[in-house]
Amino acid sequence: MSNVEIVLPKWGTTMQEAEVTEVHVVVGQTVAEGDPIVTVETDKVMTDVESPYSGVITEMRADSGDVIPVGGVIAVVQQ
Repeated sequence: MSNVEIVLPKWGTTMQEAEVTEVHVVVGQTVAEGDPIVTVETDKVMTDVESPYSGVITEMRADSGDVIPVGGVIAVVQQ
């Protein structure tokens, strides 16, 4: 088993960061690829960050109200 990081993707050329508005998972929860992990808001859009992996959430590094830079780690999943 390996741990993989879920990071904030860059959706636009000017995007630098996003604010977490809602957290959808907790540590210990099993997720499937495509499940929403958090909802984030940028200056242009509000959208979900989906898990690119299936596994168990072992660590949450983002909480509601946190501002995460592009490429910043949101959560860790054990595959």
